[in-house]
Amino acid sequence: MADIGGYPGLRHLRGAPTVHVRHVRGGRVVHDGTGLSFWFRPRTAVLSEIPVDDRELPMLFHARTADFQDVTVQMTVTHRVTDPGVAAQRLDFSIDPDRGTWRGDPLSQVAGLLTESTQQHALEVLARSTLSAALVDGVGAVRDAVTSGLRGDARLAETGLAVVDVRVVAIRPEPDVEKALRTTAREQVQQEADRATYERRARAVQRERAIGENELQNQIELAKQEEQLVVQRGANARRKAEEAAAADRIEAQAQADREQRMNAVRAEGVRTLGEAEAAAEAARVLAYRDLPEGVLLGLAAKELAANVPQINSLVLSPDLLTPLLAKLGATGERA
Repeated sequence: MADIGGYPGLRHLRGAPTVHVRHVRGGRVVHDGTGLSFWFRPRTAVLSEIPVDDRELPMLFHARTADFQDVTVQMTVTHRVTDPGVAAQRLDFSIDPDRGTWRGDPLSQVAGLLTESTQQHALEVLARSTLSAALVDGVGAVRDAVTSGLRGDARLAETGLAVVDVRVVAIRPEPDVEKALRTTAREQVQQEADRATYERRARAVQRERAIGENELQNQIELAKQEEQLVVQRGANARRKAEEAAAADRIEAQAQADREQRMNAVRAEGVRTLGEAEAAAEAARVLAYRDLPEGVLLGLAAKELAANVPQINSLVLSPDLLTPLLAKLGATGERA
């Protein structure tokens, strides 16, 4: 809304940078531009105020797909006036010279024009698409179709309007259909989750089996190594026993040889001693052979006395003494 003030019979208008003001007096354009500020007479002035900033027009409408399903389209169209002179001639942007307000509702006319054209292009796209295709690819398809359709619309160009941007916020089916689709999608997601769980469990089982096989293989390898160790230990023990037996045999043989040699030495010594004793005995016998009987008896008695144990008392009977005395007497006579 323009800022208008002044005195009776004379007014002053102060515009804005985003508003195009057109001042016509007597069928001739006096002021035409944005950001203007001027004085005018309200009785003779015809003023128009055209906004040239970007404006957004939100839309919400229903459409039907190729499989006869109702959908709700939510979108926003950004537009602006590119030719204020043409727009002022095609639409009523005139303002009251005293209050600065629009006499009509030009923005509603612009909104109606854009809404009808936008819905026409969106309905054409959705009518050729199924519900599933509209929900999956409908946003991009509707946006592209509406953008190209509005920018190529001759009526908008003749009105001095231009479309800056088109944004499709959402395309939604009816609540019960959406609920059914959510249920189906939820089931699919649950199935995918279950499959992922089963695959994860299967992978875990495979890993556990691989781990078990590795452990079993390790145990087999350890058993083989233990078997080799036992065999080696047995071989070592057998070799040690054989070496010990061989050593014992050598030691026994050496001991037997030593004992044999010692026995031979002892036998030789005994034989030598025996021969010496025999020779001595023979010499003694030879020496005793020529001795008188009495001397022999005396030597015998002497030998007997040296070898008999201690005698505390001796009893001599007449039978023993008589022959002895007789022999002694005879010996004395011969002497």
